[in-house]
Amino acid sequence: QVQLVESGGGLVQAGGSLRLSCAASGRTFSSYAMGWFRQAPGKEREFVAATSWSDGRIAYADSVKGRFTISRDNAKNTVYLQMNSLKPEDTAVYYCNAVLHTSPIGSWGQGTQVTVSS
Repeated sequence: QVQLVESGGGLVQAGGSLRLSCAASGRTFSSYAMGWFRQAPGKEREFVAATSWSDGRIAYADSVKGRFTISRDNAKNTVYLQMNSLKPEDTAVYYCNAVLHTSPIGSWGQGTQVTVSS
């Protein structure tokens, strides 16, 4: 089992940027594809981005393409989400998880709150 701790959220104005981090511990982090998800108030949790564990494959939700960048550092057991040109509709709690394609397969952490003001 992989334990996950998300950080880096905060309050930012529309058009601003944030970088989220997800620190993993437990079973071999580098063996898993990793993804970011988000859940806005009153909505279901949705896929944001995913990166494979070694071959560089990356996927993004259409709503964040061109604005968000996912990356990982296997030596640090950490996956990142660089978020640029933020919009109020990006406001949500952001979570990371191990993934199979774009579906989460592990336990959820506590997430990190991102709030974008207009």
